[in-house]
Amino acid sequence: MSQIVVFGGNGYAGEHIVREAVIRDHDVICVSRSIVESPVPGARYIVGSIYDANLLNQLANTADVFISAVPSKSGEHALPEGLSTIIEACTANNTRFGVVGGAGSLLVEDGGQELRIAFASALPEEAMPEINTHAQLLADLRNTPATFDWFFLSPALLFGAHAPGTHVGTYRVSGDVMLKDAEGNSAISGSDYADAILDEIELPRHHRARFSVAY
Repeated sequence: MSQIVVFGGNGYAGEHIVREAVIRDHDVICVSRSIVESPVPGARYIVGSIYDANLLNQLANTADVFISAVPSKSGEHALPEGLSTIIEACTANNTRFGVVGGAGSLLVEDGGQELRIAFASALPEEAMPEINTHAQLLADLRNTPATFDWFFLSPALLFGAHAPGTHVGTYRVSGDVMLKDAEGNSAISGSDYADAILDEIELPRHHRARFSVAY
């Protein structure tokens, strides 16, 4: 059993991760910026922020893994700007750091353009700050000290509350290239994405690396 702290555990991806972690009998702490009205039974809830250095250090003292399921850019905050504090807390306590990443920085094909560039004209303008900041976070993670153990899991192109899907129980794994099925679709449900996160926590395979999942 691991102690897993999920920041943003009340959001779409975060709640799926919290729920799956509880099912697998882990000790789960959900950190959110406000009181959660419908908590997952079996998880503990704290009101707080991933940008709070004191909270990070307090939680890292016992946590095996931090999972960031918060927006990469939200109001005055952006994850790349908070990364140094996260690194300090995690490395001091041997806590692993996982990120619910975006699909925008995936490559359309091996050696090809990133999705956010190739499909720029089709992406909502209001979504671009979030997409670009997630890409910046990934670049920053790749330049962190070797003592900082992280992973960044990019979902398929079709992922989110607008396309929840159903639990299939299987998924395929790739690296930096977007996965598609035989019909050209790239999708993953919230519950299967959570499976991938928990599988990586329980059997680490991707150290200081980005990987992606889809059907």
